[in-house]
Amino acid sequence: MYPIVKKSMLTPTMAMMHVKAPWVARKAQPGQFIIVRLGEEGERIPLSLSGWDREEGTLRLIIQAVGATTRQMVALKEGDAFTDLVGPLGQRAHGLGTGTLVVIGGGYGAGAVMPTAREAKAEGRRVIGIVGARSKDLVLLEDEMRSVCDDVLITTDDGSHGIKGLVTDALKRVIDREPVGAVLAIGPVPMMRAVSALTRPHQIKTMVSLNAVMVDGTGMCGGCRVTVGGQTKFACFDGPDFDGHQVDYDELALRQRMYRPLEALALDHLCHIEKAMP
Repeated sequence: MYPIVKKSMLTPTMAMMHVKAPWVARKAQPGQFIIVRLGEEGERIPLSLSGWDREEGTLRLIIQAVGATTRQMVALKEGDAFTDLVGPLGQRAHGLGTGTLVVIGGGYGAGAVMPTAREAKAEGRRVIGIVGARSKDLVLLEDEMRSVCDDVLITTDDGSHGIKGLVTDALKRVIDREPVGAVLAIGPVPMMRAVSALTRPHQIKTMVSLNAVMVDGTGMCGGCRVTVGGQTKFACFDGPDFDGHQVDYDELALRQRMYRPLEALALDHLCHIEKAMP
């Protein structure tokens, strides 16, 4: 069992958890992820690592309640535990070039880009952070982002904080004012696609982290199959980071929609159980 030693709610549907897993914390590298399971017959959920403490032996995770299982996970309390935890999985972040690095986090992605931003800053690179959210109350980890970046731009859809608009509006401002060596974008597929479309004409190296459907995390099941540069890749084994200019986003989006009907049924079933509980 893997106990939750600390938990806080970042938004009404998003939790930050510190989970005890000493051997994973010792090996974790920027860009890697884990797979957790709640219950012996539970769904396997891949989660990006937003940090770790090697001395404490803990991992920091950000979990968003999207489906039935993640909703149950977000409801866990300090002292509760995950049944299984496997990792670190995937390749460490690579191919980020030289010069100024722009890290872009949309939603939970603000946590996922943090290890790479922190490492790049420690290496002496100029790091610019961009955090996007629908509104001010959904902006994640702004203070932490400012502590590891030379500059931070915030965007909100409704203009309640920072720049009114999308992360691409902020990225365009950065590209217009100074040279950019590389971009790392993590968040919803449409966001990563839009970032890649913006940087392509400027020939800026752009890496994206693909949150494809995964089961085993070793490339054996094929669930996370993606096409990158015309070649079949497995997000769990070959990634999760890939060249954003080479990803077949249409295929990725289609595969992510495959299980939505089943997910909707599971969520509806969970809601009925919660309503029946005293």
